[in-house]
Formats: sequence, structure tokens, C-alpha cells
Amino acid sequence: METSNKTTLTVSATINAPVAKVWEYWNKPEHITQWCQASPDWHAPYADNDLQVGGTFKTTMAAKDGSFSFDFGGVYSEVEGHKYIAYAMGDGREVKIKFEADGDTTAVTESFDAETQNPIEMQQAGWQAILDNFKKYTEEN
Repeated sequence: METSNKTTLTVSATINAPVAKVWEYWNKPEHITQWCQASPDWHAPYADNDLQVGGTFKTTMAAKDGSFSFDFGGVYSEVEGHKYIAYAMGDGREVKIKFEADGDTTAVTESFDAETQNPIEMQQAGWQAILDNFKKYTEEN
């Protein structure tokens, strides 16, 4: 009998904005490029997003000094407007994102399969940093 060694990590934030705005800022490429980085020395110079079941997305994440970049992408398996997104990353790991509206605030919770290359704490911190950037960008714009 084979057992799964899959570890699922979760990050969350409460955004001080209504769910319609949160959904738009999360999914529109012109917004994704403004918030999708884990630290100030990185940026997202490119994003595209076909938000539908079977649709794909890609965000290029790059060091601002040009020393390194990679594409983060996947294929959507579930999309429920203003509520839920699920996708598989290029390496098969799964991500689930819940959007929970509460008046003028929206709780965003992301659960994702950890990878085996980097420490769990580093992955958790990186994903949380990106979500925190999203919160800051959405609330300030």
C-alpha cells in the first residue's frame, strides 16, 4: 500500500475590500503584475490568465536585477465566480483558493501542495508574502 507524502500548506489574509474588487484584482493580468512577488527585489513583468475550467494562466516572476526569472503557471480545474478557484500547477501540484465575502471585507485562503525542493517554512513564508502584497495593493488602489 502506497501512502502519500503530500504536505498541504495554507496561507490566508482578510482584504479590506468587497469580493468583486478582490476577485478582479486577483485575476486580471494588469493587476497580477502589480502584486505578484514575494519580496521588493522581485517583480512580475508578465501575466496572462484565461479564467475558466481548462483555461491556463502564466505569470513571469523575475529578480529586478535580471539575474533570475521563472514562469509560474497552471490549468484551472474549478472556477466559481467570486467564491472559488482550483488549479493544477505545471508540476501537478494542486492549489485551492477560497474567497469569502463579508460585507466590505473578503477573506482569501489559499491551500497548496508543498514541493520538495525548498523547506516548508520557506514555501509558507513566500506564499504568505505574495498574499500580503496582494492585500496591500488591493487596499491601496
